[in-house]
Amino acid sequence: MIFKIEDVTVYFPYDNIYPEQYEYMVELKRALDAKGHCLLEMPTGTGKTIALLSLITSYRLSRPDSPIKLVYCTRTVHEMEKTLGELKILHDYQVTHLGAQAKILALGLSSRKNLCVNPKVLAAENRDSVDAACRKRTASWVRALAAENPNVELCDYFESYEKAADNALLPPGVYTLEDLRAFGKNRGWCPYFLARHMVQFANVIVYSYQYLLDPKVAGIISKELQKESVIVFDEAHNIDNVCIEALSVSVRRVTLEGANRNLNKIRQEIDRFKATDAGRLRAEYNRLIEGLALRGDLSGTDQWLANPALPNDILKEAVPGNIRRAEHFVHVLRRLLQYLEGRLDTENVEKESPVSFVSSLNSQAGIEQKTLKFCYDRLHSLMMTLEITDTDEFLPIQTVCDFATLVGTYARGFSIIIEPYDERMPHIPDPILQLSCHDASLAIKPVFDRFQSVVITSGTLSPIDLYPRLLSFNPVVSRSFKMSMTRDCICPMVLTRGSDQLPVSTKFDMRSDPGVVRNYGKLLVEMVSVVPDGVVCFFVSYSYMDGIIATWNETGILKEITQQKLVFFETQDVVETTLALDNYRRACDCGRGAVFFSVARGKVAEGIDFDRHYGRLVVMFGVPFQYTLSKILLARLEYLRDTFQIKEGDFLTFDALRQAAQCVGRVIRSKADYGMMIFADKRYSRHDKRSKLPGWILSHLRDAHLNLSTDMAIHIAREFLRKMAQPYDKTGTMGRKTLLTQEDLEKMAETGVQDMVY
Repeated sequence: MIFKIEDVTVYFPYDNIYPEQYEYMVELKRALDAKGHCLLEMPTGTGKTIALLSLITSYRLSRPDSPIKLVYCTRTVHEMEKTLGELKILHDYQVTHLGAQAKILALGLSSRKNLCVNPKVLAAENRDSVDAACRKRTASWVRALAAENPNVELCDYFESYEKAADNALLPPGVYTLEDLRAFGKNRGWCPYFLARHMVQFANVIVYSYQYLLDPKVAGIISKELQKESVIVFDEAHNIDNVCIEALSVSVRRVTLEGANRNLNKIRQEIDRFKATDAGRLRAEYNRLIEGLALRGDLSGTDQWLANPALPNDILKEAVPGNIRRAEHFVHVLRRLLQYLEGRLDTENVEKESPVSFVSSLNSQAGIEQKTLKFCYDRLHSLMMTLEITDTDEFLPIQTVCDFATLVGTYARGFSIIIEPYDERMPHIPDPILQLSCHDASLAIKPVFDRFQSVVITSGTLSPIDLYPRLLSFNPVVSRSFKMSMTRDCICPMVLTRGSDQLPVSTKFDMRSDPGVVRNYGKLLVEMVSVVPDGVVCFFVSYSYMDGIIATWNETGILKEITQQKLVFFETQDVVETTLALDNYRRACDCGRGAVFFSVARGKVAEGIDFDRHYGRLVVMFGVPFQYTLSKILLARLEYLRDTFQIKEGDFLTFDALRQAAQCVGRVIRSKADYGMMIFADKRYSRHDKRSKLPGWILSHLRDAHLNLSTDMAIHIAREFLRKMAQPYDKTGTMGRKTLLTQEDLEKMAETGVQDMVY
């Protein structure tokens, strides 16, 4: 369908549109017009992705004089492929109606592991090894050596891509990762370097958050993007955690041992170069006198990571004199490693600010702050000069230099926390030194400053007013949308007690109470006998899930559950979990039904959909608070309180309830779907907790469902399932229109959106 929103003609590739999609587009257009940032919360399963893509690509078509670029950030490769699939449908529709002028270039960009087509490189087991195997065949000095020695192995795909030079281009179209690999194989060109090269010409780019938020990657991949770009962070409920992880570093004993081995190897290489090619080391020394601003001249194959500190924080000045000579720099790193080894050798938890850490490092090891700031870049330069290609082996020393640069650059927003062991396993010594970032706004600030519009969107952004404070920005639009429905296909319930009237909760003093464990088990036994197909259960942590299932096994509850449905578990092993999910789906497909036990904040809670018969009920056992004795969490809470005036309790509740909403939101993925959500903890009945759930869940949570026992919940479930089994009118009758046609939109354009009833 084609309709107008003010001065923009929107091309939407389906015959009907949901009212909330239309409203979403209106608000998004307001943000684009204002050239500002926005926060938009839209329920899962309401077509958020296609609404975004339609509006922004149509907006671009309506302003041919100032074409904007869309950069769409997702969390996983699976989500990236889904987004590009939607974009393909939209692109075909626009080209059908507009012809050649609607043609765009859109592509997904991922790591070498996902894009490489050279079988020998792909044989490496993990991402870092694939990167190193690629570098061994494409680095400039390897290729120079191959010109003299035909036995040096190169990558044919990269060579033919280089030969094609300026002719190595992608024709317009939408390319998924699979399409890029197929195109590369067909032409004999390297898809990874081709995609990297085409980023500057593409109208739409889809890639991972890290490509914009992690300065080490963003400094290389995203530095070409123009200011007029619109940045979309999809599924962005955890964006603050992604920002914090991008600027945090952990150092363990094994890291320091690896770094020492790396330094020995670097030392040997320096001695070899001194004997055979001293000119290279001299040339590097001269370059360092002029400063590190020259690194932009490196070829794409030689650059692998930019600086971990943010671009405007790195001074374009000469490298300090005491680390210009290669052997002097190695000596400084040796002293740094010795100091860190001494700090790890502690029996108490220690916490200090970067300022006091740097001053103690200066007094004990004689390393100044400015020297620390340049460690990462100096290492990068040295590895280039020494022509080191197996970068995966040098990860430990890179981690240490990453730590040194960050600690030397930032005085605020960070803590250094040293723990002699994990609190959950105090009998096993496992010292760890963590440079922990507490301020999410540090990593995302360059994105807000640089691009004209940043869209943060997800199904669970409630309470929406906390995000501008956490990320310190002022959105021009901040909206939460409800879900329009022809029938009440969501049934949330709060279960506060078991059938024996004992309260249930995962509060620390109650969670291991036999009565609570028994009541949780009985709830599940009763539910699996009533609910058809798939049931998904989320626990607050792996340890709690293991403990409760072990007890259910001993008391025979697990046996009662397996008599009704098969049982599958999420584990910390990705392969095992994937296998369990496949078999869970097969059990649901063949009508046997199944139960899937999972964990809040786990892989399944974040990215797996349990739509249709794969999820008719989801049970959230408890409130998934973070581990509140974690030293890193306590330090972050203190920082949030002092800097942003966010109370500890408010942040913990906000974080726990966005995770709970994310878990239960897995069960409903479209309007035709239906499902029940049980919040099994007496704390959900309190208004201060419950009110932080997204509006689209709260609007279906009736007062009568706020304080249920197990038998009452069973009765409601039976009624709900009977009601959902009846045929229904998908277009909406009785004034509740949930599918709008072109005529409806034209009518609304005359009368205004307010007259739209749903």
